[in-house]
Amino acid sequence: MQASARIASMIFRGEAMNQAIDSEVAVNLTTQQALESQPLAPRFYCTDYAAMEHIDVGPVRAEWDLMMRDFEMDKNRGHFKQNYEYDPNILESDPELKAEFLDLLVSSITAEYSGCVLYQEIEKNVSNPDVAKLMRYMARDESRHAGFINKALNKLGVAVDLGVLKREKEYTYFKPKYIYYATYLSEKIGYARYITIYRHLERHPEKRFHPIFKWFLEWCNDEFAHGEAFALIMRSDPKLLSGVNKLWIRFFLLAVYSTMYVRDHSRPKLYEAFGMDVTEFDYTVFDITTEISRQVFPLTLNTDDPRFRAGLEIMRRLQVARDALEGQRGPLVTLKRLGYMVGSGLTFARLFLLPTEPNAMPDQVRMQPAW
Repeated sequence: MQASARIASMIFRGEAMNQAIDSEVAVNLTTQQALESQPLAPRFYCTDYAAMEHIDVGPVRAEWDLMMRDFEMDKNRGHFKQNYEYDPNILESDPELKAEFLDLLVSSITAEYSGCVLYQEIEKNVSNPDVAKLMRYMARDESRHAGFINKALNKLGVAVDLGVLKREKEYTYFKPKYIYYATYLSEKIGYARYITIYRHLERHPEKRFHPIFKWFLEWCNDEFAHGEAFALIMRSDPKLLSGVNKLWIRFFLLAVYSTMYVRDHSRPKLYEAFGMDVTEFDYTVFDITTEISRQVFPLTLNTDDPRFRAGLEIMRRLQVARDALEGQRGPLVTLKRLGYMVGSGLTFARLFLLPTEPNAMPDQVRMQPAW
């Protein structure tokens, strides 16, 4: 009996050690995935902190103070602390779906933590009390989101080492105004994505293959509020919304929309599992984001223009062709990859030159989430 017990104990310890090794490898691989600096992957940013010292929210003070009171109340404080039971084996029968779902979670945690790090750095490097206070609140929210996604990844046997991500991820420098345009759009498009998925799964609960989607409703509140903060910063300085900056706004609208379209279409199994048409989903999200952005941007893109839709589809096909070359080497492969990159750039340029729709009188009323 004692010998059998010792053998059983040794076997158990050996299995446990193997599981621990497998888990460590998985965590490292997941972190490595988050560290990859691919063209469409979420990035980490730094900016000109000294320039942000000069933000003056005086022209929007009443709305700003109202927004800050909302942040201080922190209505979502208890929302992301909830636990849930989940059997990770549910996804084992469909490896493609699992891979795409993990890709979604890793991409999401990278984007959320990117915001957290950026906001922390801005707070640390400015003395402007309005800016510092806002960044502290938003870093709090993004940290909470990233931690919650990591909890979901842990239940799937993987995770992202956020410390390694912060230390080793490549950083991209953006001028403050680029941060405003890009982050405003990212937060608003995030809201539109979450609310669209949540409402769809609310109507089709049998398609909710993971419990994280139950948290998307309140999550929207944070995304929407962060976008509002950047809207007020832009409205406090009219120069940010006029002149040559209209071209930058057009650029970031197109960059965010086209990136989302290409990335979403690389996850066909995920949207099939949702019971959603991925193209219809994307254009629904574009419509919601466009309508919201009217409150601040002087122009919008006509995403119903057949030329716009054809252009996004060309960019998608070119990205598929580039992905097919992954891991291949040789001069011919290099030429093909360069050709696809040039094709994507030219297509983006043609889309950039399409007529936009003017928004001469942006809505100056602080908007609320359309729940």
